[in-house]
Amino acid sequence: VLMSVAGVGAQDASPAAELTPVSLQLQWSPQAQFAGYFAARDEGFWAAQGLDVTILDGGPDVVPQVVGSDPAGPEFTISWVPKVLEVRDKGQSDLVNIAQIFQRSGTLSVSWSDNGITSPADFKGKKIGVWDFGNEYEVTAGAKAAGLTEGTDYEKVIQPFDMSLLLNKEIDVAEAMIYNEYAQVLEATNPDTGELYQPTDLNIINYNDVGTAMLQDAIFAREAWLAEEGNEDVATRFLVGAFQGWQFCRDNPDACIQHTVDAGSTLGAGHQAWMMNEINPLIWPSEGGIGSMPTATWDQTVQIATDAGIIAAAPAEGAYRTDLADAARAQVEGDVNGADFVKGTVTVTAGGE
Repeated sequence: VLMSVAGVGAQDASPAAELTPVSLQLQWSPQAQFAGYFAARDEGFWAAQGLDVTILDGGPDVVPQVVGSDPAGPEFTISWVPKVLEVRDKGQSDLVNIAQIFQRSGTLSVSWSDNGITSPADFKGKKIGVWDFGNEYEVTAGAKAAGLTEGTDYEKVIQPFDMSLLLNKEIDVAEAMIYNEYAQVLEATNPDTGELYQPTDLNIINYNDVGTAMLQDAIFAREAWLAEEGNEDVATRFLVGAFQGWQFCRDNPDACIQHTVDAGSTLGAGHQAWMMNEINPLIWPSEGGIGSMPTATWDQTVQIATDAGIIAAAPAEGAYRTDLADAARAQVEGDVNGADFVKGTVTVTAGGE
């Protein structure tokens, strides 16, 4: 089923029309975090915009902001904002944020409820698990805001990209994405009860509430590529299809789970359902419309990145632009804000199967 697009006009592609080939680099392996892009391809939204989009898988050995900075690399890249700010600050990239897809952060700190850790202030004297490679800044900024110093007041432990250290009680707190690792705990069996762990067994710190949330998944393109004749038009058409893909996933989550499976995801059906249900609330509602820039969170991201020494100074003007997303949204029919979006419910399954 194709969602109609107003104003496509001459770019509307018939099956015989020549499609413009472009590539999109994901920041991780196929999962529902990227379902809107799989839908844009598989539902024909990009083809209707005259584009033939190749989606490139990410993974632990792929650094998307570096791959996307290569003039011979993909035209479009999905990455977290602070990671791109870092390579821009080093003069290694001219990537520009052209659409801020995630309006909210998905980062949590998870601990056992009997530990009484309900805010970063409670990290004192504890072993705090975080991921490395720039994924830890929201957590460490939260601790800093609470007046705690790493190494003196708490021990920072680099954890693998799973919840094993928390489940084995080798750390007091674990970093988790609300759409992934948090579910991994709930999908595990409590050895004391023989049943799955319950949300009541856990304390959750959400960094949107703490005030140290940083912007995550956004669509980037190289400034030099955008400056070439015709490429702003290509980028706008790319965003039209991407926005439609995320609209489709908001309204048809089950179909988007299937698109994700078809894209090669090996995650279990239960875990996929959880992930899709948690990804949508990071995008919807979007006060300014999908892909718009929440400037207060941008400023917060820049401030935290500067305070943490990720970047030497705030980026120069041009690190993000809103005109392409504005132009794309104007061509997308239907609800582009999701003001009436209501998060669904899913049943947690053992092992995410």
